[in-house]
Amino acid sequence: MTYYEGVKKMEEMGVNDNYIQGWVAGFLENPEIEEQRKTEAYEAGYEDGQDHSDANFANFC
Repeated sequence: MTYYEGVKKMEEMGVNDNYIQGWVAGFLENPEIEEQRKTEAYEAGYEDGQDHSDANFANFC
């Protein structure tokens, strides 16, 4: 999955914004955000982004 395909698919599905931000950061190998700003959705997105996976998109709609 490419970056643009993933972002487009998430936007079309209405995925949670925190998940999208995490997925993008993980996909691009950016450092994680500060601990106090992390959410469950962000952390899941970050892990999936690192794996370049779209398997959990539907779980965060």
